[in-house]
Amino acid sequence: MEDPQNGPYIVSLEIVNKQCKLLRTFKDLDVQDFKLIDVRSLSEGLTRHLVKIPSEQINNIPEGLFQKKQIDKRTLEHLAWFESDGCEVCNLILSRGSFLVAGRSTENGALIHTFIAPNFEAFKSVVSSLENIGLEPKILRIGKYKRTGILTERQERVLWLALQTGFFEFPRKINTIELSGRLGIALSTLSEILRRGIRRLLEHHFET
Repeated sequence: MEDPQNGPYIVSLEIVNKQCKLLRTFKDLDVQDFKLIDVRSLSEGLTRHLVKIPSEQINNIPEGLFQKKQIDKRTLEHLAWFESDGCEVCNLILSRGSFLVAGRSTENGALIHTFIAPNFEAFKSVVSSLENIGLEPKILRIGKYKRTGILTERQERVLWLALQTGFFEFPRKINTIELSGRLGIALSTLSEILRRGIRRLLEHHFET
């Protein structure tokens, strides 16, 4: 019998963290409505954040603050990598085998983190660890994929994760290279899983 707590979960948490250097920096610069696109831990103990900044606010950012900047040609918004040390919330989420799907700021000075947790225990560990460091995470959303029996378990997980991360949206929020990196599988393996899974779904649809 399948464990109902097994498999990945998608979670959205609203967290007010007054020690967050990203929030403090952007508040001091009067940059609002920014979006957190990706978070990565670096070997030097730093955390690297990929931030999307509205075009009308980019002039608030002084030169040299970000490691690299570029323009998203689809939306004309600016993407920038920002490094900081001691990012407790982001590092905690990453340390539980989870990865960020999206993040955005709110009017009350909080960040909403949406991430994929590999299982229910990882989700519970993230929440309890946040509480242990004095934060009060507010759960806005939690959901998991449900098996249909049409696809193999691996196909279902990959397609579910692709759907949740915006792979099938237009324009795409994540490409195949980024998705394969987050899943920890080769690009060729990802392409094969997607192709076979979508074929199975189509065959089932047209047979019925």
